[in-house]
Order: sequence, then C-alpha cells, then structure tokens
Amino acid sequence: MSSPDPVHGYQTYDQQQSGSPHSVNRQAASRRGALAVCTIADVAAGFLVLWVLLYLLDANQANVFVEFVRGMAGWLAWWSQDIFTMDTEGLRTILNYGLPAVMYLLIGHGIAARLNRA
Repeated sequence: MSSPDPVHGYQTYDQQQSGSPHSVNRQAASRRGALAVCTIADVAAGFLVLWVLLYLLDANQANVFVEFVRGMAGWLAWWSQDIFTMDTEGLRTILNYGLPAVMYLLIGHGIAARLNRA
C-alpha cells in the first residue's frame, strides 16, 4: 500500500500538531511578554504603595531614597494628582496614589492574562 504523504515521514502544514515547535515558541513568547507586563505593573504599584507608606510614617523628606520614591510616585501618578481634594493630607495621599496603584495592577494583570490566553 502506498502512503498518502508526499514524502514518507514528513507532514504537510495542515497535518502538523498543535505542539509544533512554532506553536511552542509562540506560547513561550506570550508567557514572557505576560511576565514582563506583570512585573512592570507590580513595580509601578510598589513604588506608589511605598510612597504612601513613607508619607504616612512621616519619613524624612530630605532623604535621598525618600526623594527618589516620591519622584517616581509623582511621575507614575501624574494623571491622578488632585483627583481627591480632602482636608486630611493622609487620606488624600492614600487616594491620590492608591488609585493609580490599583489601576496599574488591574490593567497590567488583565493584559498579562490576555497574553497568556493567546
């Protein structure tokens, strides 16, 4: 009996299984991309939460590390500055920097989940 394959042992493009090297490479790239997005979102949220903690614990504003964290938090939360204007400084800081932290986590992890499904 003759084989329907054009050359014995080779598969045509339509006959390749989903576990082909191309598919595996694409899945690995998606996972790496999802991990990168999650990491960036987590680091951004971490800076924002760290700034809130340093502010609430009344950290020395003249310290180089505190200045760096405040600068990064200000850069990451530029779009949400003064959304909430309350008399209590602590609560205002929590809301103005906490909102972007939550948004970065939700959006970043949502994008990562979507990349993992692709």
